[in-house]
Amino acid sequence: MTEAMPASAHRIWDTVPAARWEDAFLSGNGEYGIMVSGAPYAERIVVNHHRFVLPNGTRHARPPQLADRMPEIRELILAGRRTEASALLTDGRELRWTQSFHPGYAMTIDATGEQPGGGPTGYRRSTDFTTGEVVVEWDGGSRRAFVSRADAVVVTHVDMVGYVVGLTGDLPGRPDEVRYETGAYRRGDRIFLRIRGLYPPGGDGAYGFEGLTLVQGAAEIVGDRVAVRGPALLTTVLDRRDDDRWRTGELEQRLVGLPSLDYGALLARHTARHTPMYRRVSLDLGVPEAERGLPVGELIARQNADRSRLLPALLERLFHSGRYLTISASGVLPPRLTGLWLGAWGAAWAGDFTTDANLNLQLAGANIGALPEVTAAHATLVRGQVDDWRRNAQAVYGARGLLAPGRTDGEHGHLFHFDADWPWAAWLAGADWLLYPLWEHHLVTGEPLGEVAGWLAEVADFFADFLTVTDDTGTLVVVPSFSVETGPADGAGRPVYLAVNATMDVAAARHALATAAEAAGVEPSAVGAADVAASAAAGSVDRWTGLRERLPAYRVDGRGALAEWVWPGYHADEEHRHVSHLYPVWPLDEINPDDTPDLAAAAHRALVLRGDENLSAHGSLHRALVAARLRDAGLVGANLLKIVGNDMFFRSLMSSHNPDLEIYNADAAHTLPAVLIEALVHSRPGLVWLLPAVPVGLDRGAIRGVACRGGVTVEELAWDADGLRVRLLSAVGQRVVVRSPYGETTVDLVAGVATGLTRPRPDGPPGPARRR
Repeated sequence: MTEAMPASAHRIWDTVPAARWEDAFLSGNGEYGIMVSGAPYAERIVVNHHRFVLPNGTRHARPPQLADRMPEIRELILAGRRTEASALLTDGRELRWTQSFHPGYAMTIDATGEQPGGGPTGYRRSTDFTTGEVVVEWDGGSRRAFVSRADAVVVTHVDMVGYVVGLTGDLPGRPDEVRYETGAYRRGDRIFLRIRGLYPPGGDGAYGFEGLTLVQGAAEIVGDRVAVRGPALLTTVLDRRDDDRWRTGELEQRLVGLPSLDYGALLARHTARHTPMYRRVSLDLGVPEAERGLPVGELIARQNADRSRLLPALLERLFHSGRYLTISASGVLPPRLTGLWLGAWGAAWAGDFTTDANLNLQLAGANIGALPEVTAAHATLVRGQVDDWRRNAQAVYGARGLLAPGRTDGEHGHLFHFDADWPWAAWLAGADWLLYPLWEHHLVTGEPLGEVAGWLAEVADFFADFLTVTDDTGTLVVVPSFSVETGPADGAGRPVYLAVNATMDVAAARHALATAAEAAGVEPSAVGAADVAASAAAGSVDRWTGLRERLPAYRVDGRGALAEWVWPGYHADEEHRHVSHLYPVWPLDEINPDDTPDLAAAAHRALVLRGDENLSAHGSLHRALVAARLRDAGLVGANLLKIVGNDMFFRSLMSSHNPDLEIYNADAAHTLPAVLIEALVHSRPGLVWLLPAVPVGLDRGAIRGVACRGGVTVEELAWDADGLRVRLLSAVGQRVVVRSPYGETTVDLVAGVATGLTRPRPDGPPGPARRR
């Protein structure tokens, strides 16, 4: 549990309702999400569900059988005929998209009778990150709502004189072929509101979805809506239907069978789960309380008025908001491109899980931010798809092991989204990349790998089967290969994405082979690790190690920069939004200033040379994470400024994909906390680096609760002009090297005993002190 901070640091509030759906305040339980606009007399609460995706014919898409073409494709690529190889890889197939995430419907709450002119007095809307509660209040009325993590229900309490509650599918961009049916009915002495969404008939996918609300209060049915006098409790459940059998009766029983039909009691059950998660980590940037108390619109306006420097008051709030939103969007699945929320149809990039960068960036703060529940949600996604990844590997390469797709809608993990221009079948790093958060969870917590050990072995087995081509020296060649969303130009200057030895693929192979061997030694008898034990017995560990030693070394180009491809003659697009070739820096930590200083310098050079293309949020924050690993505080701050200094946060503190609030997207909101953690605390087993890359302007502060790789918790790290002090705790006894800008010391941590260190400025000896 972190130390107390003012409550104002853990909430946002506003003086006006949302002018557009993107500004709606948010709550979620990892399955359902709500967006509360806050209009006092004409409320619209948009209801979302993680698995509401519009059928488009790809639900049962399967990977193509390409294994028999691979020898010819490889020969063409190595001969420099990459355009021909791309055509052979896809055989003219068109790019097919994942099923698009979409909003469910809106609950409307409209006041009846004459309302005061000029709007209400005393208006305020707020979100409490600690509880997940969204409150709208004014002189004469209020509404409170949250999504229960304990009971899987949306809970809304309304306190108004008279109003009408309804449900509607009238949301922007709704396709004409999606139909809604709404109604109100009585079952005994209870009144229900129901809405059913029906997808186009005959589609390859779900049949539709249903929302059911129990209305408790002085209510009567008026057509397909319910009129209410005075306070009322509205409880809502959702269901997605895969056939034409509606389960309305079961939903009714879920609502009437709740352990309580009292708002306070339901909130208490929810906060018992939500609040401890949220409170594990906090950040205090020494913001004056007067600034902490500002409405969210004013915080954003102050940052926009001076885009040349980071505003600590906004940055601190974004840290807490980002953790809150990540928690709220993680449960049955990890966060989507839009988290768990959407107020209009037609989500950019289908609102899916884009796995080449975005998903892992959003998860970057889960383990180090002490949120194992978020990592567990990601494990659920992986667990549900590893069979599909096996089929991908077999179909595309005739190989054992795992081949992950570049995107998924959460329904399956088959690789079907690619064409000649976008050769996702040649992106080999996906499984290693997507398993990394699960490996990192093991490093942070020390918990057994369990089934993850077997998956890691399968990734190594994939590379063992795939890596058959060598050059004249016997060095393995990774072909085909794909550096995420970019490629070297052909003779005519046009980029061709299919290539040889993408640095990310080489790094993934190196990491997969090493990690599988390590996992086999760590827990050969772990549950789910039978494949590891069997492979080890058959000599697979030795083979993995041998293959790793034959992979090509990373290449440094003539400019002194880490090259994007380990292959002569290839040149990168230095304005590209992705920096996947820096994968060995972040997250792998294979290249770092301590152990590989020359390669770290080359990686830094590559980072400095890279431009910004469209200033996409994921690009800037990916760069910031790499900069933190390379201990460049200036680049960390500059990349943060590309986000907060370019008007990329709505009044909900959900972020946009591009500057000036273009495209609702969770990348920046969910990733920013990880950047700040990495700038303040970096770790690997046996090492804790304090203040490695603190941006200018963050001259004092404290962070509490950071979970380090190696099982150490930073209970508190405080810094100011005089130096730093830190309190470390480990569940097991261990020796740890602690580094900071003020020197290095070795600390023997006693299990369960907090150890304090002080580093004054100028440099002086630390002062260790233990306390229980």
